[in-house]
Amino acid sequence: MTFTFPMQVSYQDFLNYYQGSIDKIEVRDRSGKTLWIHARHFRPFLTTSGIRGYFRLQLDDNGKFVSLEQL
Repeated sequence: MTFTFPMQVSYQDFLNYYQGSIDKIEVRDRSGKTLWIHARHFRPFLTTSGIRGYFRLQLDDNGKFVSLEQL
C-alpha cells in the first residue's frame, strides 16, 4: 500500500516529539484518508525550518511500515 501526502510542521512543533509529549503525527493523504505515522520516521527530514514537502509512505500487506520518502 502506498500513500502520498503533504506535510508542513514547524521545527518548534516537532520538538514536542523529542520532549515526549507526542509519538505519532496525523496526516491526510491525497485521497482524504487519515494516517497516524510514528514521528521517528520523520527525523531524517527535519531541518531548522521544520518538515515541509510531499511524502510517500509505503506499507506492506499487513499495514506495517516499509519506507517513507520525500518526493
